[in-house]
Amino acid sequence: MRANLTSLKRLLLASIAFVLGAAGLTYVVDPLQLFRPSRSAFYSDDTRVQNAGLIRSQSFDTAFMGTSLAIHFRQSDIDRALGVRSLKLAMTGSNSRQQAFVLEQAIARGARRVIWEMDDFIFVDAADIEADPYLSVDLYRGTAKGIASYLFSAAMAKESLFALMRSVPPLQGPLTRAAPYLPVKFALADVDDIYALPRHFDVAREYNAKKTLAAFAYITSPVRSRFLGEGYGYQAMVRHFEQDAVGLVTRHSDVTFDIYFPPYSILQFVAMRDASPETLKIVTDLTAVIAQRLTQLPNVRLHDFRAIKAVTHDLGNYGDVIHHSPAVDAMVLQWLASGKYRVDPKQPTASLEELKAQVEAYRVPN
Repeated sequence: MRANLTSLKRLLLASIAFVLGAAGLTYVVDPLQLFRPSRSAFYSDDTRVQNAGLIRSQSFDTAFMGTSLAIHFRQSDIDRALGVRSLKLAMTGSNSRQQAFVLEQAIARGARRVIWEMDDFIFVDAADIEADPYLSVDLYRGTAKGIASYLFSAAMAKESLFALMRSVPPLQGPLTRAAPYLPVKFALADVDDIYALPRHFDVAREYNAKKTLAAFAYITSPVRSRFLGEGYGYQAMVRHFEQDAVGLVTRHSDVTFDIYFPPYSILQFVAMRDASPETLKIVTDLTAVIAQRLTQLPNVRLHDFRAIKAVTHDLGNYGDVIHHSPAVDAMVLQWLASGKYRVDPKQPTASLEELKAQVEAYRVPN
């Protein structure tokens, strides 16, 4: 009996030592750079986690936020086009609660300008940020709970061990090259590459009219068209817009917000017109409210790229009905720099009315 108790104590002590050792390794290596910047850091495409470290470790004056429509921009391109020092914080599939929370943290760390890709879907009803299962508010806030979850994470211990191995000179080159193909998240050597398309990416193969029309046929199929309106509820969306977007902007009157409606292909709106007209009405009514409210705020410049016919009607610019090619990314930055499509506060819905006319007149090519 005494031997069994002694063995149990040894096992318990060994387990505690192992856990503390793993936590110590994570603290020393610090793959997220929560405690200190690193010159030899690697980065992850898991943006909801990675952003917490970027906000603490990077030097920036501008925060760039959005969904998958803004995820492929490179910080270096943003900096060149707009003359800023940016930090890309876009998160695929993110909602307005998540975006506003992350932007709040970036502003607290020094962002004096926000560039915000704002589409209607981000305002769908979702969990309150404090109960969000996909984004750790404690990690961003640096609370004891958040730091503990980081230090005692088995996944972070694994990443730290791999980073430590990669720092050994003979292993550095082979492991760095192999990292994208291994089950590790922190594989990107350059912060500019976070969720950016590879430089050798075959744009023509992934963005073309054939794929765009196929996506249109898919989402308007009678067995799937009901999903076009999933999550859309006008009152809830207006409420989230007021709480998350207007609330953030008005709390930070010393920060300049460049907010833009992204250049969806015309087929996104035509799909709603043909298969879910009630959803199209919600979208147009909602964006009318957004335009009217935002243009009255002195620290907001609103840009609407949805009715630029030369781009949105050219289906070769898209990989589906909403996601545009890197060539359009570059155009977006040029439009933001020039202010060419900035919404006039005296006519806040003029571009929306133009879009509505285009949608009504458009005929889908065979």
